[in-house]
Amino acid sequence: MSVDKSLKGGGRLARSRNVLKRAERIEKLKEQDRWVDDQSPYGLPKVRVFKVASGKKKKKKKEGEDSDD
Repeated sequence: MSVDKSLKGGGRLARSRNVLKRAERIEKLKEQDRWVDDQSPYGLPKVRVFKVASGKKKKKKKEGEDSDD
């Protein structure tokens, strides 16, 4: 029996997740200066997670070249 391709891949865990653990949310709130030390860890406000867009890099135009050839 073979392993499904969705289960393979070493770098899969490094991608950004849209759900954070409580400790991770508290770290993000501390970075944004929205965390008070006496605050309860329950009922935390939402924290926006920015996804890193990975795509093709745009090529730089060389001097003297026109893209309207």
